[in-house]
Amino acid sequence: MKVTIDQDKCVASGQCVMAAEDVFDQRDEDGIAVLLTDSPSAELADDVHHAAAVCPALAITVED
Repeated sequence: MKVTIDQDKCVASGQCVMAAEDVFDQRDEDGIAVLLTDSPSAELADDVHHAAAVCPALAITVED
């Protein structure tokens, strides 16, 4: 699995962090999402897909 974030689209809602805290975090200065890993393990797949689905800006792309 490969995960990317379009930080230009991100609106800093934090939904991704709540859905998959092992994969996503937010910058302290502006709340923009950052990846902790761009290749999460298979057991995190459901959480990562959920994070992408709930992102209000559709800034997360997941390639299986």
